[in-house]
Amino acid sequence: MGSRPDLITLTGVTAMGHHGVLAAERRDGQPFVVDAVMHADFGAAASSDSIAATASYAEVAERIVDVVEGEPVDLIETLAVRLAETVLAEFPVEAVEVTVHKPQAPISVPFADVSVTVFREQRRAD
Repeated sequence: MGSRPDLITLTGVTAMGHHGVLAAERRDGQPFVVDAVMHADFGAAASSDSIAATASYAEVAERIVDVVEGEPVDLIETLAVRLAETVLAEFPVEAVEVTVHKPQAPISVPFADVSVTVFREQRRAD
């Protein structure tokens, strides 16, 4: 991505998931909050003024919810990678940074949030 990319930032997408290592997390579920920053070149979208030439943030949000509500995993790290790979595979973006927040994680001390962030980019065919 030589030059600085254009960005679409989607924050606070919330869905109920059943991810975690504890049986209660798998059984009861809890909210997960996802932020996604998509890197792309908006030149074609700006020239055509067409949603078909860019990543529809509405569709990205729906896919995030599908993945969070889908097959459970133990780690939010795994969930974050799964989300990033889904966005890369299904939308015209060069790279994506995904943060998964687990605000109700089973932590025995007061805390505001726990999150993980992953960055993935399209593999280049060299």
